[in-house]
Amino acid sequence: MPARIYKQSKPAGQSGLIGTHQWVFEYGQSAPRKQDALMGWSGSADTNSQLRLLFETCEAAVAYAQREQIAYEVEQPTQRLRRPKVYADNFGYTRVQNWTH
Repeated sequence: MPARIYKQSKPAGQSGLIGTHQWVFEYGQSAPRKQDALMGWSGSADTNSQLRLLFETCEAAVAYAQREQIAYEVEQPTQRLRRPKVYADNFGYTRVQNWTH
């Protein structure tokens, strides 16, 4: 499985953008996962699948993959839609929904 290069998205439950400016390089899974009989944990002999490398730019991550001769796929980030809201619109005369309280 090829490595994956992507830009991490914003957490859904938070409004901050920390950690979304760097590009992430994740190795693909090259060995099958197996379940431990005693504890039920899933594990693998592939330690590369546990690594996450952070890069400042996509070009730096691609250059690393090419230098190390690792197959990779680049996922371009989607644009974030921002819908500005105003508190005063809750009390406007043009409000479509009924005021409930």
